[in-house]
Amino acid sequence: MKPDEVLAIIAAHQEQLQAMGVKSLDLFGSVARDEAGPDSDVDFLVEFDRPVGLFEFIEVRLYLQDILGCSVDMGTLKALREHLRDPVLKDVIHAFLMVKPY
Repeated sequence: MKPDEVLAIIAAHQEQLQAMGVKSLDLFGSVARDEAGPDSDVDFLVEFDRPVGLFEFIEVRLYLQDILGCSVDMGTLKALREHLRDPVLKDVIHAFLMVKPY
């Protein structure tokens, strides 16, 4: 899957993701680097607009898998191990950031 394909699908489903509490979604990994093979998963860093439990987290992951039609790995920046931060963050492509009107 190409980065532009992922971003287009995410954009088409942004309203539903926001309703699920997703504040921001960042693409990283082989898809973000445009190096993905046919069996590659799609990697995201996610931030929520409120505290979420395990079931809500999994619900978002399953929703992403459904709309993308492939396996998804998802984590938070806070959960990302220190030695992985720089390599992950250098590849990040912002899929969306929720902006609330004032």
